[in-house]
Amino acid sequence: MHTNFSKPGKQILYFLLIITILTACSGKIHKIQREFENLFDQSFSTHEPGGVILVKKGPDIIFLKAYGLADLKTGEKITENTIFNTGSISKTFVANGILILNEQGLLSLDNSIDKYFDFDNVKIAKKIKIRHLLAHCSGLPDLRKIEENREFYLYAKDRENFEPLKHVKTLNFEPGEKFEYSNPAFNGLALIIKKVSGMKWQNFIKEKIFKPAGMNHSRITDGPEPRTGVAHAYIKKNGEYTEFDYGEYPTFAASGNGGIWCSVLDLAAYEKAIRNYTFLNKNSVLLSRTVFHTKNWNDTIPPNIGCSWFIMDRDNEQNKFDVKIIYHTGSQGGFRAFFVSIPEKDILYAALFNRPVDNLTEIRIKGLEILKKYNWLE
Repeated sequence: MHTNFSKPGKQILYFLLIITILTACSGKIHKIQREFENLFDQSFSTHEPGGVILVKKGPDIIFLKAYGLADLKTGEKITENTIFNTGSISKTFVANGILILNEQGLLSLDNSIDKYFDFDNVKIAKKIKIRHLLAHCSGLPDLRKIEENREFYLYAKDRENFEPLKHVKTLNFEPGEKFEYSNPAFNGLALIIKKVSGMKWQNFIKEKIFKPAGMNHSRITDGPEPRTGVAHAYIKKNGEYTEFDYGEYPTFAASGNGGIWCSVLDLAAYEKAIRNYTFLNKNSVLLSRTVFHTKNWNDTIPPNIGCSWFIMDRDNEQNKFDVKIIYHTGSQGGFRAFFVSIPEKDILYAALFNRPVDNLTEIRIKGLEILKKYNWLE
């Protein structure tokens, strides 16, 4: 039926209807904003390290608030444009770099890693596929003796962090059998990007992901870089905050596992680019965000990882939100972060901090509970 709004009376009714809908939406948004403020306001001081939190639905920013200082020496305040180290959220960028090369036909996720590395035990390397590294189920033990060689690992890059794994004599389990989180696996994946692309992996990610996604302020660790223009991270010792990032935290320079630096707005641009298939096609994004099931899985917990992304499907007994949740967290030095995407509801909930935050998992869940309370996960 065609509705005719040409008469003045009907035009007024239509106008009032639109005003009523907009007022209701505005009221809901204000309530959500207040609840998120209640969740975060009490945790931060204006004169201490802090963070920034973003909640976005579709093109609309529902909540965005910054707390505390980016640099205690200069007193620089944190804003929505402050650049933080994202910790292990960086792994998703490395994984996407691998997927780009897979799309280009320059590698296959089923390639064995002996194609890229000279292992002492070639049989072990032949068992492990790129897929296994991406999903933290390679069985490779972390042979780095970080505490014994603390000074070395303060400045060791990707190659030095992956090198000990090449001398492994036995695996912790057969590839594909179990989950075991591995930082050096992603140092290795970064090295594969470098070898296959013929360029520094940092430059590859900048060119193939940052640039098309419009992530104009993002950076990648390369030795001591970035030196300026970014937040410093801190931990509390004896009641006082002390810097804890490059030069204080071992393996900080090993950037394949944690070298991406972003503002929260650049993270939003990253997620938008993923959903719009800007740098990966639809099949690659689906592959990336679908749980990798192996035929020989033999763990006490079911698999819950795709290509680096943690995935909580609807049928996961721990998922109380009845939506598919895709997420990753980050922790490196004093930096903390989380990134929660709900594509089917067009929601992104992300946060970056430059100090440890108590009960970060609980905060992440409480944020989703707020959105559920106001029917945004329906």
